[in-house]
Amino acid sequence: MTEDHGDARRGHPVVCVTGPSGAGRTTAINALEDMGFEAIANLPLALAPHLLEGPPPERPIALGIDTRSRGFSVGGFIGMAENFDSNPKVQFSLLYLDCAAEALLRRYSETRRRHPSAPAEHPAQGIAREAELLAPIRRRSDIVINTTDMTPHELRAELRRRFEQDASTGLAVSVQSFSYKRGVPRGLDMVFDCRFLRNPYWEASLRHLDGRDGKVAGHIRADPRFAPFLEHLDGLTGLLLPAHVEEGRAHLAIGFGCTGGQHRSVMLAETLAESLAQAGWQVSKRHRELEAHGEAGAGVRTG
Repeated sequence: MTEDHGDARRGHPVVCVTGPSGAGRTTAINALEDMGFEAIANLPLALAPHLLEGPPPERPIALGIDTRSRGFSVGGFIGMAENFDSNPKVQFSLLYLDCAAEALLRRYSETRRRHPSAPAEHPAQGIAREAELLAPIRRRSDIVINTTDMTPHELRAELRRRFEQDASTGLAVSVQSFSYKRGVPRGLDMVFDCRFLRNPYWEASLRHLDGRDGKVAGHIRADPRFAPFLEHLDGLTGLLLPAHVEEGRAHLAIGFGCTGGQHRSVMLAETLAESLAQAGWQVSKRHRELEAHGEAGAGVRTG
């Protein structure tokens, strides 16, 4: 779902949202505005360097810039990003909303809108043209969120996990569980395979429960490999998280996978999230497969 490609410095938060037309930029800008950002959509590229002139803004800033913005060019856009990134008074994040071409084409077909990069042609041509044009910006981006399989609600939840202002200081850690059957979520920085642990699925009394249940947790903890694994996991995160803070990272995503995404991965994600929260880290957690079945809310704050 998401990728982190760079670091964020401390300073006045400025988030620039871009990506192909139809990928969710308007939804993202509105979501950031609801979180307290001063949102500026369709900003002419030439005006971006002047945003922080004068007294410091009272609120963080969210900019919406894409190929439709006046004066847009790839070189000019990347130059703007580099200028913000080198400014010690700015905590700059370039957020790129990506989306598969077939999903974008479906969205344009449903809305019957013309594609801005191909107003007199089939939308597929505009989608391909824009993807090629924006490729250097995608590579330069700090955060990539793929909205192909996301609803607007899910995109808003993802943005809250990353940018909500009560969690804007320090390193924001996202702990996620998932099923390998549905693939590894995009954007994870660290992935741990839990399939070596005892599987509660094979216990009839536990099969219908999930990893948040005490009986399931007890079953997994009884595996003699669990305690040493958890000890090594705590040691590893205790070493790496402060190192990421020193490097200026703002976000870190940790994933646990198992066969069905219901028992072992959920239990490990819950256990690590609680441990990190108790240690003072700002943590959110997500159980992808439970969410898919309406059994867990996204982005539950634990610290």
